[in-house]
Amino acid sequence: MAAPTPQGEASSSDPKSKKDYSTAILERKKSPNRLVVDEATNDDNSVVALHPDTMERLQLFRGDTVLLKGKKRKDTICTVLADDTCEEPKIRMNKTVRKNLRVRLGDVVSVHQCPDVKYGKRVHTLPIDDTVEGITGNLFDAFLKPYFLEAYRPLRKGDLFLVRGGMRSVEFKVIETDPAEYCIVAPDTEIFCDGEPVKREDEERLDDVGYDDVGGVRKQMAQIRELVELPLRHPQLFKSIGVKPPKGILLFGPPGSGKTLIARAVANETGAFFFLINGPEIMSKLAGESESNLRKAFEEAEKNAPSIIFIDEIDSIAPKREKTNGEVERRIVSQLLTLMDGLKSRAHVIVMGATNRPNSIDPALRRFGRFDREIDIGVPDEVGRLEVLRIHTKNMKLAEDVELEHISRDTHGYVGADLAALCTEAALQCIREKMDIIDLEDETIDAEILNSMAVTNDHFKTALTTSNPSALRETVVEVPNVSWEDIGGLENVKRELQETVQYPVEHPEKFEKFGMSPSKGVLFYGPPGCGKTLLAKAIANECQANFISIKGPELLTMWFGESEANVREIFDKARGSAPCVLFFDELDSIATQRGSSSGDAGGAADRVLNQLLTEMDGMNAKKTVFIIGATNRPDIIDPALLRPGRLDQGEHREGHREGEAEEGQP
Repeated sequence: MAAPTPQGEASSSDPKSKKDYSTAILERKKSPNRLVVDEATNDDNSVVALHPDTMERLQLFRGDTVLLKGKKRKDTICTVLADDTCEEPKIRMNKTVRKNLRVRLGDVVSVHQCPDVKYGKRVHTLPIDDTVEGITGNLFDAFLKPYFLEAYRPLRKGDLFLVRGGMRSVEFKVIETDPAEYCIVAPDTEIFCDGEPVKREDEERLDDVGYDDVGGVRKQMAQIRELVELPLRHPQLFKSIGVKPPKGILLFGPPGSGKTLIARAVANETGAFFFLINGPEIMSKLAGESESNLRKAFEEAEKNAPSIIFIDEIDSIAPKREKTNGEVERRIVSQLLTLMDGLKSRAHVIVMGATNRPNSIDPALRRFGRFDREIDIGVPDEVGRLEVLRIHTKNMKLAEDVELEHISRDTHGYVGADLAALCTEAALQCIREKMDIIDLEDETIDAEILNSMAVTNDHFKTALTTSNPSALRETVVEVPNVSWEDIGGLENVKRELQETVQYPVEHPEKFEKFGMSPSKGVLFYGPPGCGKTLLAKAIANECQANFISIKGPELLTMWFGESEANVREIFDKARGSAPCVLFFDELDSIATQRGSSSGDAGGAADRVLNQLLTEMDGMNAKKTVFIIGATNRPDIIDPALLRPGRLDQGEHREGHREGEAEEGQP
């Protein structure tokens, strides 16, 4: 029986709705051995976790072997463990167990006692062919032996299990067990691994993306599941309340944050028909054919309902009609609007759009009844980055010293794709070190060499120095390698800089506690060569923030309005990769007193300064962006820039003088 999907996550903030829909159904049926599938906390193929009260009710003890029954008459056996954090009506199991039972998160499985399982005499397993390509050597020693020595593992004939080791994950299938059907592998069980690798059956596909492959977007996933799964699986809920189910969701966020991945995960987990339209694909040079392509896609989806139509890069086919010159684009937008209005409310079709430029989409699409909900898939925070790192490293062989918490703390502004690139770079670093013992002429690599490879913390550190957030690829950005020790004297300046810049990054909760808003910026001034630029680099390094250096004059261009656009763009980038230090070198070139530049073409410098002032005032307190200006002509800088709340100078002037005196001492 396919149970409704849990919405517990979606409403976890509301204590009344803690229990989700599937749980309520189970309680109503009063069947204690039927439990809702939940994501496992430890990734063990032969273990399921239950709440201690549930175990007591089912008369199970820690370490008992239980029989689990899923869909399509599939069953398997596992060892049961107690877990206080697991909710009572739920059972936690990992992806491998779920695949063996053919169930998804939120489905229902039944749990039965299985007391008569015997220890196995012989077990025959074979690897799946697509997971062992290019591996030679003894698979038993490298993979199976360490896996079965870890614990007594229950096995069922026909099950798959995943073994990680030596930078690779190899999937094995249980071909035969003696005694038949079920057995527990003990230290004296004979394990055979002879024979050709077996091919994967269609329903055993490994590459399906599930909810457990998407990290750092927990809140957004809960909203999406609520908006997609309920209308697709339980349209009668909306019918009985008397409202129309939602028809569309617009996902927006920076490139690489996981919009397309989320759509695929939702389609796989709901089991819905997934129809992907890549924006520009439907364009055609013939008149009327582009609209016809769009109509065909919607017809196809309605035939195969329940279905999800996913339009990637929707801004390319639905731009603002008043801004586009082409007639074709306007007609496509109109066609899309009429198709979305024409979706029958009970057609079980949901339209999902993804874009990283939501403001360039036609506003008629962004109303209720078309794209009902707009969900911001933003840059993940520290906890989100840790989730993403765990997902990307779950198949990697990590050394003991790897601290993912530290890496997530040092990767400000990274989106999911950047973290994937970081993990790849760390793995490549590990491979580079072993290149001298790998024979490039030979097509295969010995399993023992593979087994000896592991990614260490140093590999990640090296990878961190070579990668930066994709939002900042165009601007030259790096966390500088200048530290306080490289700067002589200037002790007072250093202390004040720490207080104004470093403390808000490292202790934001203290500022919240006292109701203080941190300082926005600092102006350095002094004669050329006294270390203004060096200080800015040192402070960016000390608080491990991204550092964007802007040479004042490079913002100015000959085109009308483009200089201000450059300022806007730089501030947008800084906000996207916060915490970030924006360093304006030679500030006097763009921040001279307004009205003084009479010979300037069209007053561009005045407009740039106005844009700079409004951007500084518009800095969001939640986004930690600091502005540091450096100049040796403080007398010609516009006073509006120097007021408290923008570049809070004052003390830094005295600090510099004192520091310079210190530095000049014999």
